[in-house]
Amino acid sequence: MIVILTALDLEYQAVRRHLSDPRVHRHTAGTRFEVGRLAGDGRRVALGLVGKGNHPSAVITERAIAEFSPSALLFVGVAGALWPGVGLGDVVVATHVYAYHGGTSEDDGLKARPRVWEIDHETDQIARHLYRTGAWARHLPAGAAAPEVRFGPIAAGEVVQDSAISAHAQWVRRTYNDALAIEMEAAGVAQAAHHNRSLPMAVVRGISDRADGTKIETDGLNWQPKAVANAAAFAVALAQELAVEHDNRPPSKAREASNMSDNVKNVARDNARVGVQAGHIHGNVTVGHPPQSQAVDPITQLAELRDQLARARKAQEVDEETFTAAEEEIAVAAESLSESTEAGRSKAMIALKRLRGLLADVAELAAHVSAVIAALRSVL
Repeated sequence: MIVILTALDLEYQAVRRHLSDPRVHRHTAGTRFEVGRLAGDGRRVALGLVGKGNHPSAVITERAIAEFSPSALLFVGVAGALWPGVGLGDVVVATHVYAYHGGTSEDDGLKARPRVWEIDHETDQIARHLYRTGAWARHLPAGAAAPEVRFGPIAAGEVVQDSAISAHAQWVRRTYNDALAIEMEAAGVAQAAHHNRSLPMAVVRGISDRADGTKIETDGLNWQPKAVANAAAFAVALAQELAVEHDNRPPSKAREASNMSDNVKNVARDNARVGVQAGHIHGNVTVGHPPQSQAVDPITQLAELRDQLARARKAQEVDEETFTAAEEEIAVAAESLSESTEAGRSKAMIALKRLRGLLADVAELAAHVSAVIAALRSVL
């Protein structure tokens, strides 16, 4: 899976238009993501909104990485150009992200102490190849001309810069004079990705203004939707290429060794019987019927089923509607069993049968429900 994050609703919608069948994915802390598939090749993408600023972007990025364990992460949106040669509508792919607000204030002025994150080499190579081939342009809106794609540093701070002559603007241009664009979220995203085992990350920005006092005019000419449509088109194409690269990556030597160790060969001759033939076994294995004294309590099995259902939801094996309905049936069964009466056990059995029908498409969950039903029948 690839995670794509944006700061503004306008940016979110621009990416969402490239997804088919997006479905809400709720994080336990309240953050809402949407998981869908990229039009054309069906690659799974999780889309999220982080809001303005590097601090919230770092928090939500960390949350998205922990929730989805993506193979790569992209941040998409608009930015202001810092130099006249960068045109409105151009796409900037960040080779570096400067967190430019780090510094020390001394008698002779503000001295920069920036933090910098670079794009990883492989992602940079894939992005440049995508630009050279021009294949990404097929994702642009119908009739839209392909903009310039530029590779260079982006400065990420905590203020909206809309002046070319203010002290802040002059300091940024003087201290970070190779930065092509300026914005407010990339540093937080980059730091969160770096702290997650240097997860491959790319920042793709469309230029919507010149950060020079003319933002009202450029916004009035609808450069924001134009710029973010260009950035979204390049980011979606990059997400597809990153997913393909991940799929085609040869296994490491450690993985190959692990796969070799999984090859288990048993030979049974004469009257010998093989009970279990397996490589790695996760969880309990029972051969034959356990003694009655070892039978698992149905209430304990329900608790295990609830945990298994939550994991299936997180892995997108169960959609939100099914998850909610299944949770309700588990709650009914658990409450009925707690009554310790024949009527309560019968009511629990009915709820479990409904639950098995709800989860019939997920074999592992359906099998667990059947096991609970079997355990309950043994005590009826």
